[in-house]
Amino acid sequence: MSALEHSHNMTLSLGIDLGGTKIEIIALDPSGRELLRRRVPTPQGDYTGTVAAVAGLVEAIEGELGQRGRVGLGIPGTESATGGLIKNANSTCLIGQPLRRDLQTLLQRQIRIENDANCFALSEAVDGAGQGAGIVFGVILGTGVGGGIVAHERVLTGANHIAGEWGHNPLPYPEDEALPPAVCYCGRQGCVETWLSGPGLTADHARHNNETLSPQDIEARARQGDAACEATLQRYERRLAKALAQVINILDPEVIVLGGGLSNMDRLYSNVPVLWAEYVFSDIVRTKLLRNRHGDSSGVRGAAWLWNEK
Repeated sequence: MSALEHSHNMTLSLGIDLGGTKIEIIALDPSGRELLRRRVPTPQGDYTGTVAAVAGLVEAIEGELGQRGRVGLGIPGTESATGGLIKNANSTCLIGQPLRRDLQTLLQRQIRIENDANCFALSEAVDGAGQGAGIVFGVILGTGVGGGIVAHERVLTGANHIAGEWGHNPLPYPEDEALPPAVCYCGRQGCVETWLSGPGLTADHARHNNETLSPQDIEARARQGDAACEATLQRYERRLAKALAQVINILDPEVIVLGGGLSNMDRLYSNVPVLWAEYVFSDIVRTKLLRNRHGDSSGVRGAAWLWNEK
């Protein structure tokens, strides 16, 4: 590692969001102002091609800006605490690969890698909806359910590199959810993810109504007065309130920021905090539930902030 360039003395921050379909890079100046942004398709199922694409984006953006930068990378997975190989990645070609080592060799500097939900939480904590809060819990409600914890603008990773993985706990206080518990891709039954993801919402509506609708259609129909869709969303809100109450009881964050496709439902921000009061172990709940400020850019911005060390 001694031959690698240390990144503390660089002022340019480069964040990369390595997604399943696209790789995006952003360059930020020290104030967080966006200087450049580029994206390329992710080479499908091709680890070597993916590493080359990431390195190519860094070299191209540095060439345009005429300076080198500190590089942070957000991935749909995490590094194993033993050996640094990638685990838990839904981009399966990354699993078992020494991604950090390979990129550091190519780019000749130290690289920081974090889970994409952690990058989302960091972005929103530094200069997003959670700016100024001591503890921020970032939530992804999308195809899956993820989370990240940021304390005083630093990502909390934990002993096993899984801090914030609330989506793979069982849903607490089951009501009609008790039978039958859905099987999660992780192999367990009844995970929060199976209830609160987009596919989970669609499946819940189908169980009760024998019709398959997207979350967007369910929300639109509820707005138009469809009683069945309204009932589905009320079940969803109660489950989200119960699952987040458990997080509040453990972390007691000032702010919970929602991201992912389901975070666009306006009603969540007024309804869920009313419901979670029933489950939080406190006479008053000051935790705020907020919509993200940076939207789809939070992952790539958070990756750029991984070298942020205030």
